[in-house]
Parts: sequence; structure tokens; C-alpha cells
Amino acid sequence: MNDARLLGPAEVRGLAEDLGIRPTKRLGQNFVHDPNTVRRIVKSAELTPDDVVVEVGPGLGSLTLALLPAVAAVHAVEIDPVLAQRLPATVAQFAPALADRLSVTPADAMRVHAADLPGPQPTAIVANLPYNVGVPVLLHLLAELPGIRRGLVMVQAEVADRLAAKPGSKTYGVPSAKLAWFADARRAGPVPRAVFWPVPNVDSGLLSFTCRPAPASAVARAEVFTVIDAAFAQRRKALRSALAGWAGSPAAAEEALRAAGIDPLTRAERLGVADFARVAAARPT
Repeated sequence: MNDARLLGPAEVRGLAEDLGIRPTKRLGQNFVHDPNTVRRIVKSAELTPDDVVVEVGPGLGSLTLALLPAVAAVHAVEIDPVLAQRLPATVAQFAPALADRLSVTPADAMRVHAADLPGPQPTAIVANLPYNVGVPVLLHLLAELPGIRRGLVMVQAEVADRLAAKPGSKTYGVPSAKLAWFADARRAGPVPRAVFWPVPNVDSGLLSFTCRPAPASAVARAEVFTVIDAAFAQRRKALRSALAGWAGSPAAAEEALRAAGIDPLTRAERLGVADFARVAAARPT
């Protein structure tokens, strides 16, 4: 049978004891030990049997084991060399019929490129992201893996709120605007603290996203992101002032904004990513 035994609290602690490890705050490690939670994550991800999933920070393999029966392959990217080395053996023990669907890349996800992942390229991201680097890891992977169509990630609850925020909301900012370049995102529910070991000091949430074509733009993504960073660095100021450094002067910023069809007295939180792209393209030369 193409099935897997999932890890409960006893199995998680047993694996950790065998490896002589304890979760480290430096690597953002909080291991999920509740089978119902990983089942819920996989179901909420709306995966198909043809999907190839990239999972960042698989840890001891709780989510990995739940993913393997649902997809064609899982690329696990793990920065901890001890955990990366052990994961194939764990899968062979708990899901022997599915072991050939797993590949493990021992690496920092922030440095992973498409060519580093063997076999078919990923079509989905499903992961319990390290909370200290969740946003930059997600944006990096979306930029590096053009085959991604959808994803579901677990992050700190307030980060999920920011990533899913829309223009005009109080939580809308740099993460939401940059993620919107790649995808439409929404909150997909909370995750209780008690399902982790060790229990984190923050609330967790699920973020679901569906990729779409980037906004039509006459400039590169990096230039648009530079405008987003500059605009939100002084989010309480009107864009004429907030973008003065980027444009060279308040007058130059006003010229770019008017050319993009945007009121210079507007604030950053009112603009969508397509607006930022027009501003970037209108920068005076």
C-alpha cells in the first residue's frame, strides 16, 4: 500500500533522542508531533497526485510522511546536516513503499536554486517554514522555482496576516506587496501551539497561495521591489516624500508618481504591486 505511518509525540521524541538533538532556536526548529495537523496541512494544500512538492525544513519528517502518499515526489531541503542525513531512513521505516518519492537536499533554502533539486522541478511549496526567515525563504523560492503553481506554508500568525494583507489594510506592507508579485494569498486557518515540540512562544498560522503571472512591467522585479522597500520605509509619509531618495528628489518622485497615474500625496499602503511596477517604470532618467 502507498501509505505512511505518521509521527506522534512518542515517535518525534524517540527520533530526537536517537539523534542526540534538541530543537534549536537559531534554526527556527519547532517539530510538529500531531498527525491530525499534518493531515490538515496536506488536505488544505489541495495537491494533485502529479504535484512535485518542495518542503523546507522537514526536520524529523512529520509533514514529509504526510505529503508522500499525496504527490509524485517531495524535494526536502534541510539545513541541519544531522536531520538531512536521517530523513531517508525515517521515510524507509515509516513509509517504505514511498521512499523512492523522496529526495533530500542538505542546504540553506535561501541559497537553493532550481538546478540544485534533482529530478522533476517543484510545482508546489508545502512547509513549516523556519519562523525567523519565513518571508525571505518563501520569496526566494518563488523567484528561483518558476514551476511553482501553488503552496501552503506554516508561519508565525502575524506574518501570515501580513503576507495575506491587501492594499488599504493596516497589516499591508513589504511582505504582502512582494508576495503579490508572484501569487494571490489568503489565510488558511490557525495552528495550535500544543502541536509543536517544543511549544513555541508565538501563535502559528497557515498561508495558502496560488501563483499567477507577474504584473506586466517595463522593468525587472528587483527594481519594483526597490520601490516597495523605499515606499514602506517611511510608510507614514506621502509617497512624494517617501520616494524622494529613490527618485533623487521630491520633485522627481512626484514626476514619476504622476506619470504612473498616482496621486503624489498617496501613502504606500494604498498601492498594489501593479501600481509599484508603474512607478518603477516611470523613474526619471
